[in-house]
Amino acid sequence: MEELKEALFWKKLGNKIQCQLCPHFCLIENNMLGKCRIRKNINGKLYALTYNKPAVINIDPIEKKPLYHFLPGTKSLSIGMNGCNFSCENCQNWTLSQSGLGVYYSKEIKTDYIINQAQECKCPSISYTYSEPFVSWEYVYEIAKLARNKGIKNVTVSNGFINPVPLNKLCKYLDGSNIDLKSIDNEFYKKICGARLEPVLEAIKIMHKNKVWIELTNLLIPGLNTQEQEIKKLVNWIVENLGKNVPVHFTAFFPQYKLADLEPTDLETLRKAKKTAEDAGIKFVYVGNLPDKEGNNTYCPKCKKLLIERRGFSVIKNNLKGGKCICGEKIPGVWH
Repeated sequence: MEELKEALFWKKLGNKIQCQLCPHFCLIENNMLGKCRIRKNINGKLYALTYNKPAVINIDPIEKKPLYHFLPGTKSLSIGMNGCNFSCENCQNWTLSQSGLGVYYSKEIKTDYIINQAQECKCPSISYTYSEPFVSWEYVYEIAKLARNKGIKNVTVSNGFINPVPLNKLCKYLDGSNIDLKSIDNEFYKKICGARLEPVLEAIKIMHKNKVWIELTNLLIPGLNTQEQEIKKLVNWIVENLGKNVPVHFTAFFPQYKLADLEPTDLETLRKAKKTAEDAGIKFVYVGNLPDKEGNNTYCPKCKKLLIERRGFSVIKNNLKGGKCICGEKIPGVWH
């Protein structure tokens, strides 16, 4: 019989458990689940149901995360668990994120197996992705510790909705993260995501302070978060709190899940957002989910030389030498 993993970050409040992993602070009655659907109160203890139970294991290009300034051209062993603490109406992986424990491997996939797979497949990194990795904190943390000891880097692809204490503890083993900054408007987060903006902004600042390499993704949904003033506010927040070197990816929305009746994002909307970010001083701005030759490439902010040429998720050319342009400009990122 499989042994359940007791979760961390909770306390008893009367006959209920309060989960303290994320800012929802769910009050969970006996035999019930938190909002993430995978943390359960069983007889007065909180258990992490996805521990040793990934739903997906793939090998992906690191560019798919997307991370453009992190070991470009390499593969990342990518694992995903069920559950999420958001309820995004546009979720592309809703069958995984909104399904509770759902479908997972019939046998336990233990932490050392994940490490062995990364080594055998010559993946220099492990990515915790597809759904929200932070709600599977215990599993991610244990794998990340083992990976660090083996010289394998750790990457999260996250909504950033996590409390400071568990985040700071995990940051000791994180090397990179793409955080989905969905909007700079709290009403958007409440209506579309079932969450709040401020904890996400705080988490981004915590990761930046912990020197985790950060790239941000803003999915532009026509009519919901594409207003020029909102994009200006978003990129200004980035400049003021993180600086001008954090790469920003503006990506296109395609109708799906509960927003299947909306129009897809056009390329012109992405290009306008890119220009707004560049006008604010952000040095590395990218366009995603639609073909745009220049919008996918990395250029030197000083001499404008093409440094990394990409086509889709593939690196065609990489002209960086030791993380520098030929002109001597140091390009921020994780290059080796």
